[in-house]
Amino acid sequence: MERKEFIMKKVQEHYDEAIRLGYEVVGVFLQGSQNYDLDEYSDEYMSDIDTKCIVIPSLDDIISGNVPLSRTYVRENNEHIDLKDIRQMFEMFKKQNNAYVEILFTSFKIINDKYKDLWDEVENRAETIGRLNFNQALRCLCGTSMEKYKELEHPYPNTEAKIEKYGYDPKQLHHILRINDFMHKYVDGKPYHECLLPDNREYLMQVKKGSVSLEEARQLAYDVDKATRELKDASLLVPEPVKIGALQFLEDIKAKFIKRFLIDELRKMK
Repeated sequence: MERKEFIMKKVQEHYDEAIRLGYEVVGVFLQGSQNYDLDEYSDEYMSDIDTKCIVIPSLDDIISGNVPLSRTYVRENNEHIDLKDIRQMFEMFKKQNNAYVEILFTSFKIINDKYKDLWDEVENRAETIGRLNFNQALRCLCGTSMEKYKELEHPYPNTEAKIEKYGYDPKQLHHILRINDFMHKYVDGKPYHECLLPDNREYLMQVKKGSVSLEEARQLAYDVDKATRELKDASLLVPEPVKIGALQFLEDIKAKFIKRFLIDELRKMK
């Protein structure tokens, strides 16, 4: 099975599972390494298949004022579906969280036909949304890098084996390097989808597989994370630029998604 066919088969499974769980699904989107062309499927290394799923709040949720859904569902095979109420997801876009903005550019997604025209409107504004707030995007990238740096040698349950083998988690190191590459391109004004694809892919894949010693990893992580912070500090703009039109668009289109679902639900109740 070819890479694209394999990935799309998995994304379809995630979509079907979200439906079976009873959610009103807008779409399911691949997250992570595949979006950066840093995935591999071999005896040496198997990339995770994880997704983000946008859902519409139910009528009862809205009436009761329930907290918008935000949970990670772990499938039996340990694949993850990050389930997000559309209100929460759009807040992530506004906050310029790169781990969420990237889904606007993924090639691996399944959209509910009921909402395809509305999602097309969102994707048509993807570049604008990705640069909605330049300064905030840099702060988010820097924060993610710092988070990965702190996690470099922390033995979480799912990384204990790597820590025992290498003394650190190579995946966190490769993220620190990837984020620095991303930030340089973002600051240079390159299209968002180009920012997602690192120039040094082969090197990052080797780093991800543990090619760097513990001492080298510690120094490299420190130096690159520091360089990312310095690039952020040197690139922040004053006054802070915010695309107000893009913010208003997200509010308006979010309302359209929810209204469409609620109108259908109310019709069924007649």
